[in-house]
Amino acid sequence: MITSAIIPRPLAKLPWRLIFLVAGIAAFGLIVLYSAAGGSMRPWAMKQAIIFVAFLGIAISMSWLSESTIKAIAFPLYGATLIMLIGVEALGFVSKGAQRWLDIGPIRLQPSEFMKPAIVLSLARFYELVPAAEIRKWRAVWPALLLLGVPAALILVQPDLGTCIMVLLCGVTVMFLAGLPWWLFAAPPVAVGVAAPVIYGMMHGYQKKRIATFLDPESDPLGAGYHIAQSKIAIGSGGIWGKGFLHGSQSHLQYLPEGHTDFVFATMSEEWGLVGGVLLIFAFAAVIRWGMRVSQTARTRFAQLAAAGLSATIFFYVAINLMMVMGLAPVVGVPLPLVSFGGSAVMTVMLCLGLLMALERQQRTGSRSSFEISG
Repeated sequence: MITSAIIPRPLAKLPWRLIFLVAGIAAFGLIVLYSAAGGSMRPWAMKQAIIFVAFLGIAISMSWLSESTIKAIAFPLYGATLIMLIGVEALGFVSKGAQRWLDIGPIRLQPSEFMKPAIVLSLARFYELVPAAEIRKWRAVWPALLLLGVPAALILVQPDLGTCIMVLLCGVTVMFLAGLPWWLFAAPPVAVGVAAPVIYGMMHGYQKKRIATFLDPESDPLGAGYHIAQSKIAIGSGGIWGKGFLHGSQSHLQYLPEGHTDFVFATMSEEWGLVGGVLLIFAFAAVIRWGMRVSQTARTRFAQLAAAGLSATIFFYVAINLMMVMGLAPVVGVPLPLVSFGGSAVMTVMLCLGLLMALERQQRTGSRSSFEISG
């Protein structure tokens, strides 16, 4: 009674534990960015705080979307994003050798980021429409492969290998959970292994360097292997408890490149140690676990697949970034969401969380309505 009197009823329905957890991760990220800038809110922490607050508001607003509305926008969102990706090829802004952005007035958009939730929603909607008896037939496979393959190819030629991998993994997750035959998922790795020489020959020079560096980082410690070598040094030097806030030598003395973006976990680990790293991983795990619980308790096929795919999007962000900075995967430019500086990852993760909150609220509302009818 006291809680309902203090908090308006619509706000009381929000998953506040999740919101506080996400805000805590973002706040910790701001502390890391503050330290990475030498004890200053500029140029990264202040801008990151504004971006997070803005997208948190958008995510909370999205939580009032109905499942029917999310279904209705699934294919149009995919189509609009696909058109923007084509527009990037024709009119895109080029920066650092990559053509990934569209300038729309004062706004610079990276359409490939929208494709991560868009591919999840569109495939979830597609497999909701496929009858259960048809799920193992070719007609349930080729449209999904087309939906997934076209944007992945457009993103790959930008070139943006990291985002392409993310989109593929998100789409394949939904397809796997939809119940497609297992051999469909075993065949591509075998095919890639056979075609590896051809694929390697088609790669850009910097992409080849990343693979060579991943296989043998010590072969070029002052060149292509420099990022991974310095990242390992930073993480290892942090020990159990870390060197202390504002005392990270690798990042402050500019030994660690991209210490505020792709390698922010190394920056954090140097100052906060193993304890800080484990706590951050547990925090992300709790967010992903909440999303998977939304999928498990969903009453419709669309909600089950969409919630699982959106949760997987967050998981792949975290998993790929951590593997990158620890030298367990090639450096493909995937940031650590809510911690790395940059609005793109914040936007994508908050859109995923907004959609998950909407699906979760729909479940609770539906359960309450069913109880009231039966009562």
